[in-house]
Amino acid sequence: MSEHNHVVSKDGSLAMNRVNEALERIEPEQKEAILEHFQTFQSYLRKRIQLARKIGLSEEQLAIAAEKVADYLAEHEEPRNSEEKLLLELWRVGSKEERHKLAHMLVKLAQEVK
Repeated sequence: MSEHNHVVSKDGSLAMNRVNEALERIEPEQKEAILEHFQTFQSYLRKRIQLARKIGLSEEQLAIAAEKVADYLAEHEEPRNSEEKLLLELWRVGSKEERHKLAHMLVKLAQEVK
């Protein structure tokens, strides 16, 4: 796959406009496996956050990416469990600033998963 298909380029820059495209490329079966159980979803996020940290993304860049992912999930996916339902409701009622803070908290939460 060429570099123009990735969210993060070789130079470490982040293309937020490609987040939706990247999420849409995930196979439906894989997406279902990730979203079915909240612990699996957290583990998936944790691995992605670890990779992002290795290539030098900052806490702020991670939170911005988390916002994009949350926006995508809120718009395109139905919650599969009670935790996802709660997150969706919090996302829907939150202001832009509150969503950004929630994105920071979700990054922290995902990093705590063992």
